Amino acid sequence: MIKYFAVFFGILNFNLLYAENNVIFFVESALKNNPKINAERQNLKAIKQNENISRSEFLPSLTITGSQTSTETSNIKEQSGAKSGDTNRNTESTKISVDQKIFQGFQGYNNFKKSRLEFEKATNEYLQIEQDTILNSVSSYYDLIFKNKSRGFNLANVSLFERQVESDRSRLQKGEISLTDLAQSESSLAGAQANFIKADTEYVSAITEFERINRLSAPTNLNDNFGIQFIMPQSLKEALELSSLNNPSLAIARINLAISEKELSVEKAKLSPSATLNYSKTENKDLSSTIDEDEQETVKATISWPIIQGGKNFSSIKKFKHKKEKNSLLLEDKKNEIKTQTANSWSFFQSAESVLVSTAAQLKAAEIANEGITLEYDSGNTRTTLEVIQSRSLLLEARISHAKAKKELIVSKLQLLSQVGGLNLKAFKTP
Repeated sequence: MIKYFAVFFGILNFNLLYAENNVIFFVESALKNNPKINAERQNLKAIKQNENISRSEFLPSLTITGSQTSTETSNIKEQSGAKSGDTNRNTESTKISVDQKIFQGFQGYNNFKKSRLEFEKATNEYLQIEQDTILNSVSSYYDLIFKNKSRGFNLANVSLFERQVESDRSRLQKGEISLTDLAQSESSLAGAQANFIKADTEYVSAITEFERINRLSAPTNLNDNFGIQFIMPQSLKEALELSSLNNPSLAIARINLAISEKELSVEKAKLSPSATLNYSKTENKDLSSTIDEDEQETVKATISWPIIQGGKNFSSIKKFKHKKEKNSLLLEDKKNEIKTQTANSWSFFQSAESVLVSTAAQLKAAEIANEGITLEYDSGNTRTTLEVIQSRSLLLEARISHAKAKKELIVSKLQLLSQVGGLNLKAFKTP
């Protein structure tokens, strides 16, 4: 039995460890639990109901009306002067009315088309929020890894300078170095401690930001998971074509223009004649002393045509014409904006790849230089304390730059995918 429990907890720990180091796990949590995207889901459901509201304009409406009246008459005098007895009468009336709109100058049709466009717009707004959520989730995850590595590099640097200060104090007593050399080491140690405090503070801030976006506790076992791959466009031309077709912001601008066209059509339809048909059936009881009850059936067709409304209708048409022109201009501006942003994202992606290669070479060279200078310094060679400090500073800078370049390559891929409208769970390559 103990063996089975050991196996069970081993599998559980493996799954937890896998979850902590699987970026898709955090993305799915953000998509499920982040309040901003959940609010957008509710908004999408609310906008969807506009279709049903618009569709109801084509269907008949049924109204049932009932009333009951109690009338008491007293102090009745006839023309002869004689008084008659008081009366008390209860009257009931029930009416059923059915109304059907026959024609509205295509006003209802255009309103229905407009509601569908509004839902399509809300869908693209949701996709935009979804992309932003994925971008923020993955960025916060890799920023957390980078800040943790930077913190570790700075902590290791503090330890190195602490050992160097101890070593230099011993060498000063032996007369191997000067007091100036020791002062340089102590000054570098103080600077390294200050840099560590700054890196530690940034790491704590990264934890807070990660938990805010992903709605989960930040993982404590952070590995160097920069090998994640995405399905990327292979050229700038392909990226521009994809962004023109799939960018949510551009799609929203196109839909805004289409909505304004439907709104203009609705306003024009208000100048057209409209026709409605009404059927009603009324049942009355205890109408008078001679009639106990009756039933009335009425069919009524109504045609109306607004001619003059004080210029209101014509002004409304002009208003929506201007609105249509505004959305047309905004669409052209959005096309240029998305084209520029896509080209910039592609350049950032290409540059990030080159920077990663450069920082890798920089790190390798800094490691070799620091190792050689440190060995020469420890062996009492001609290397000075200042040279050792400089080599360690360059090594720390190279380590941080390389780790930052890894993170920025991931971010550049995400930003490019966001521009081309392809940032979703399907964009993650599975091993």
